[in-house]
Amino acid sequence: MAKAKTGSFYLTESVLLAAGSADGTRATGTIDLGAYVNVPTGQAIAIELVDFVWQNGSLYDGNVEGMLAANGALTQQLVDQNPGTTFVRADNHSLIASGSLNIDVANNIGSSTNDLYPDNFGPAALSEAFMVVNDTLYLTVGNDGAAVGGASVNCTVRIRARVVKLGSEDWMAIAIQSTASD
Repeated sequence: MAKAKTGSFYLTESVLLAAGSADGTRATGTIDLGAYVNVPTGQAIAIELVDFVWQNGSLYDGNVEGMLAANGALTQQLVDQNPGTTFVRADNHSLIASGSLNIDVANNIGSSTNDLYPDNFGPAALSEAFMVVNDTLYLTVGNDGAAVGGASVNCTVRIRARVVKLGSEDWMAIAIQSTASD
């Protein structure tokens, strides 16, 4: 199906939730893939691994007690179609990876859940990678159940990917799937 044109490399993006952001706030950041995706040559991105990191305040620490004002969750989604500032349902074809950090403020406990097994799409086998033919990825983050605490909270996504060449049939199939209505 796909032939690797490069070795693995990392793409990153961070999105900030401002201090005191109300319960239900959403923010979105983008990763430009225009230099990697090329329609005429069938060039695409194969995503092999996705990791999410939450950090608190300007010191970028992991103190979950300060991330939210009360018990709640910080949620993140990585998609290849623009969701605006909303989350998509788990059966949406544009969803690449997602998860949440559930926070118990009183006990200073954070429990991380990643929704896609755990956002590791396989070792070096390109057949197990998530293929992207769109030229932008979107990282949407939000807080639910409580307002953001007294300091801002950052979510960073680290994506291990490689550039691949797809056959015309495979490229077209992925393009149709990624643009089809859900």
